[in-house]
Amino acid sequence: MAIDRRDFLKAATAGAAGVSLGAVPPLSGGSLFAGAVPEPRATPLRRRAGQAPDVVVIGAGNFGIWTALNLQRLGVSVTVLDAYGPGNSRSTSGGETRGVRSSYGGRPEGFVWNRWANEAIRRWIQWDEEGQELLLPRVFYQSGDLILREEMAPYLEDTMAQWDRLGVDYELLDVDEIHYRWPWIRTEEGVSLGLHEPNAGVVRARRAIESVAKRFEMEGGEIRIARAALGGSDGRRLNDVTLGGDESLSGSTFVFAVGPWIGKTFPELIGDRVRIPVGNVFYFAVPDQRFMFPNMPSYGVPGCTGWPALGPDHRGFRVRVGGQQGDDPDTSDRWVPPEAHERPREILERYFPDMVGAAVNETRACHYCFGPSRNFLIDKHPDFDNVWLAGLGTAESFKQGPVLGEYIAKRVLELEDDPELAEQFRFSMEATEGGQRERRMDPEAEDLGG
Repeated sequence: MAIDRRDFLKAATAGAAGVSLGAVPPLSGGSLFAGAVPEPRATPLRRRAGQAPDVVVIGAGNFGIWTALNLQRLGVSVTVLDAYGPGNSRSTSGGETRGVRSSYGGRPEGFVWNRWANEAIRRWIQWDEEGQELLLPRVFYQSGDLILREEMAPYLEDTMAQWDRLGVDYELLDVDEIHYRWPWIRTEEGVSLGLHEPNAGVVRARRAIESVAKRFEMEGGEIRIARAALGGSDGRRLNDVTLGGDESLSGSTFVFAVGPWIGKTFPELIGDRVRIPVGNVFYFAVPDQRFMFPNMPSYGVPGCTGWPALGPDHRGFRVRVGGQQGDDPDTSDRWVPPEAHERPREILERYFPDMVGAAVNETRACHYCFGPSRNFLIDKHPDFDNVWLAGLGTAESFKQGPVLGEYIAKRVLELEDDPELAEQFRFSMEATEGGQRERRMDPEAEDLGG
């Protein structure tokens, strides 16, 4: 990318109002970062045939496609490369649904993630409002989220403290209130309280990624189905990526957002120092509308998350439990064998007795990505000045896609320079005390295997 374009972008956004994530501004309105949220293009950005893009994004999943859209809206030309395409069945972002909640107590980066997740909820709603005019499918369903526990725990106390600081609405419910609102949830044994986040919801994940990809192309971006690898370099600058055979693609800047393929893409740099366990997802047929949106919230119980069946595709009542050790994301089986069905049925029997014996509509299996710090990775490649790495963050990145994409795009273009925030996402293959503490306290990570 030419320096004059970068300078122009800095000047164009320098006067806009904004705040960093280190501050605690109101949740409504405004941007999280320096400058305003990138707006959709009225006229698509086009480049001449044969002209190299300013930025090449490798990976059309949650990190990659949101970053590409925001880069495009900030005035640079972008090509996205993906081995299988946006929303494919092998991608971590290609499942049918993903939860959007902000309960991140008990983890070092919890306040930042909480802040981002609540901003992401606002943007998911805005995305659907804008999509109506373009005849795009609705993707976000504001179901609320209910965490059920036997007793109060530091994780819950810290989450409520974060919400108090941010001004987020929540309710701490006793058993009687839970039973009054949702009498089909069993609370007789092992449940004494529920933490309810009414603004949380569920996203139709595969359709969301496809919708972002569609908007990206409508605004002038290019998506190509190709498996990319590091190509030729000149000192600390990568010149191009290879696409198989003799084909290559050059660019000024490269963003690798390859999810569980990060170890395969960078075997010497990262290799097997990231974990990619598989989570198993089940969609059960529901007996009636009690287990359908909007009649119950998404839920979290020890070792499991799930939510009601969503319209209009009605996949079913979702139960997510841990799966097996992850290996190669190109060859791992993405169906769940019958011998692994016992655990989700135990969840139904324990908390949703009227779902006992329900038929399985379908199963899904997808990889999670764990780095040593268990936080997101958003940093330059240590060997290249024009190569960025974006990914990791366990199972928590999807909900924050609209915010992550803006942040990464502005980091790449040097329009966002909060050093404290950048430090949280820096490249490191060293384990941290915070990462170990998070694994003990985060209910999402209790039963992921590996």
